[in-house]
Amino acid sequence: MMKQVIQDSLDSVEYAQKEVLAIGCMLLDKGLVSGTWGNVSTRIPDADCIAVTPSGKPYHELKFENIVIVDKTGNVIRGDFKPTSELSLHLTIYKARPDIKAIVHTHSVFASACAVAHRSIPPIIEDLVQLAGGSIDVAPYALPGTAELALNAVNTLGNKQAVLLANHGVVGCGRSLPEAFIACELVEKAAQIYIHANILGGAKTLSPADVKVMHDLYLNSYQKHP
Repeated sequence: MMKQVIQDSLDSVEYAQKEVLAIGCMLLDKGLVSGTWGNVSTRIPDADCIAVTPSGKPYHELKFENIVIVDKTGNVIRGDFKPTSELSLHLTIYKARPDIKAIVHTHSVFASACAVAHRSIPPIIEDLVQLAGGSIDVAPYALPGTAELALNAVNTLGNKQAVLLANHGVVGCGRSLPEAFIACELVEKAAQIYIHANILGGAKTLSPADVKVMHDLYLNSYQKHP
């Protein structure tokens, strides 16, 4: 039954596969991951399933049809490769946050430094708070690929668009894949600014009221149609 749904929505499925692969290649090209690490996924509304990167495969060697299609419980319904080992992380976030349509997981250097230090990135720069909605907090440590890691990420993410995974990396979420990718870029930029600002004497945070104003503006005006 599900395979027939996929066939009926083939254009949407293939578009999602191509978009996931393009974002995966961008992660590598922009230095947000190394080797085969990191992972990317997006919902496919027409087929009620998810396109996700395979496990342990170099992005630039993949073809779009190598991007795996899974249902909401993680069963593979299209593709010859195993999905990412962090599939549970993606599925758990999607289940908890219906507003999230895409997820990008990176291991960028400065954001990972904050994750290793268990230091949240406070609301210090306007572009990140506009998109993410406040500080980027650190989810408690758990082994990669585990249900515990996924639950920790969801609980710490709350209603924001990004979270740090302790001793691991970054998860960026969005209403589209480009938005999720930008979330990861902005977290990395803010982490670098935060570290440098502390060298200069300490980062000064934006007020909660200003953070709310900027985030609401982003959601309701600046990016009303992502």
